[in-house]
Amino acid sequence: MPTAAVERTDNAAEVARSSPLMRNLKTQQFAATDSGEQVGTRAQRGDQRTGKYLTFLLGREEFAIQVLKVREIMGIQDITAVPQTPTYVKGVINLRGKVIPVVDLRLKFCLPELEYTQRTGIIVVQVQSAGVTVHTGIIVDAVSEVLNLGGADVEDTPDFGDGSGSVGSYLLGMAKVKGKVKILLDIDRVLSAQEVHGLDTLAQN
Repeated sequence: MPTAAVERTDNAAEVARSSPLMRNLKTQQFAATDSGEQVGTRAQRGDQRTGKYLTFLLGREEFAIQVLKVREIMGIQDITAVPQTPTYVKGVINLRGKVIPVVDLRLKFCLPELEYTQRTGIIVVQVQSAGVTVHTGIIVDAVSEVLNLGGADVEDTPDFGDGSGSVGSYLLGMAKVKGKVKILLDIDRVLSAQEVHGLDTLAQN
């Protein structure tokens, strides 16, 4: 996959208006999805954590998810609340006729809740767990940039403790970029298999 220059956006609303960042994400995602050979070749070369990442902010920390998992980016919009769901499940949105559940990543990670602003963004991702595929919106404080990470940029996650519920189970690794550390999330593990089934049911009702 060719290296692309880093593209920045000042707020989620700019991304929602078909910005160069959004067009780049769509191009890269579909190109990679259509070519299983490319994915297999990268796996044979070594670390599957290398490649393009979308970075975003939660508080003062910067997180990143693989662009292959991203389906769409939009600004914050009206969310329909659904009773008897976990606190971090904010409800559902209508995405061009398809109902998508929305999770506030701040609350999922037990961070203080903040009022949404023009910088708040919703990243629609494809989550897979236990054979279930669900498109889910994750609310973040702000969308930041697209990075292309090589093997030398990524380090293994420090040991934060044992158990599948530990923070380490959510992480692919840590990236070092221009003297700063970015936390690489395994978005498939951020939601457990049980939660994915619940969100799938929520979207269908």
